[in-house]
Amino acid sequence: MAMIKPNDMAKRLGVTVRTLQEWDRRGKLPAHRSPTNRRYYTEEQYQAYINDEPTAKKIVAYARVSTNGQKADLKNQIMFIQTYANAKGLILDEVMTDIGSGLNYDRNKWNKLLEEVLKNKVGTIFITYKDRFIRFGYDWFEHLCSAHGAKIIVLNNQATSPDRELVADTIDIVDDFTDRLSGLHKYSQMLKKDADLLGDEPDDADTKS
Repeated sequence: MAMIKPNDMAKRLGVTVRTLQEWDRRGKLPAHRSPTNRRYYTEEQYQAYINDEPTAKKIVAYARVSTNGQKADLKNQIMFIQTYANAKGLILDEVMTDIGSGLNYDRNKWNKLLEEVLKNKVGTIFITYKDRFIRFGYDWFEHLCSAHGAKIIVLNNQATSPDRELVADTIDIVDDFTDRLSGLHKYSQMLKKDADLLGDEPDDADTKS
């Protein structure tokens, strides 16, 4: 019987050793013990676990704020989700947090979460409000997650979706379109000054020749 060390088992399952220890304590994935009381797992355990999709997939909490000055709000989101999960008898396998605009698709933990969803490693995603996940296009991402067996549970905690973030995001959108319109105006003026593009009539001298 091949023995798998906790570090190796954690890597193969895509979780942390600490998560394995928690799973061992609550009986989700009990570890064997060596004569020296060291934890280990077997290949049979690994195969049985990955084939048991309902329990193999992770329960993840995702939280986001726009700026570093809102870190207190970030903690409130996580605390709210943990309280809800515990009340339901659930233990979070992983907590992911980002600091960045909900309009930004280049968020490290958000992208990592989506990558794990696409690999069918995530079963449940808890968020406090839809705009914590993404400001626009939420329904599309919800459908993507659902197609890979991941369910997003929105707790609708209004306190974690401050109006000032919506205002900031709206200003960002307006600024972006203003910059684009300004760029188009400058380009239009350049075209008007470009004689080659205007197709000017030839001079009389050119006509006579």
